Amino acid sequence: MLHIVACIKQVPDTKIIKMNPKTNTMDRSSAPAILNPYDAHAVEEAVRIKKKYGGTVSVLTMGPPPAVKAIKKCIEIGADEGYMISDRAFAGADTLATSYALTKALNKISKINPVDLVICGKMTIDGDTGQVGPGIARRLDIPPLTSVKKVVEINKEQGYMIVHRKIEDGYEVIQSTLPCLLSVEKDINEIPYSPFPNMLKAARYQPTIWSVDDLEDVDRKQLGLKGSPTIVAKVWAPPKPEGGKILEGSSKEQVEQLLVSILEKKELFEEAGES
Repeated sequence: MLHIVACIKQVPDTKIIKMNPKTNTMDRSSAPAILNPYDAHAVEEAVRIKKKYGGTVSVLTMGPPPAVKAIKKCIEIGADEGYMISDRAFAGADTLATSYALTKALNKISKINPVDLVICGKMTIDGDTGQVGPGIARRLDIPPLTSVKKVVEINKEQGYMIVHRKIEDGYEVIQSTLPCLLSVEKDINEIPYSPFPNMLKAARYQPTIWSVDDLEDVDRKQLGLKGSPTIVAKVWAPPKPEGGKILEGSSKEQVEQLLVSILEKKELFEEAGES
């Protein structure tokens, strides 16, 4: 039976979040916290693999106490168990320190139930680096398979899996030994509505929460700000697009206005070309 662990993160909804003009930093209080969309697809893929091959799906996150909500969402999707590492010692971690802490938690989970496959989202929408997954794989000394768009086959008995990995002009067919780590694209699957029993289980579920003292062989110098060599010199919001026009009226009238605007621009381009 496979044991799959999906590493997830709770993030601010970047469609709503605002920037603080004085500090040039994200005002995280201005937007609701959500399960990172890429990670949601990672959990859904883990659940699909479990249904096809049998096994257990666990989720793991690092964050403050409110991140429990993200774990509950994963239980709603179909995960079986949830683990969270939460401690002030983890605060301010960059991708290097985050991958170190999550690796220590994965080692502890493996002693409870050996891990065959780790799945992460391709990236988080509040960072867009895509570094944590490969960082975990490097620390665990397992193959990292990035930008995965399809899981073709898993054979635990023979110790391998086959995936399609997205590249610029198509995809690669990759065979890897198990255990390994996948970082998945959002188009790997579609997330259906959760069945009522899952929603009920999620509402009642309480994950296992560990502090830094619960983990083994931890070098505190590699945690949080102390273990984070990344320095953010400046953050700024992109400029708002200028111009634009609000179309009013019925849908038919809006389409007509849009067509008129396109034709007018076409005529201007043609006139400029002739001159």
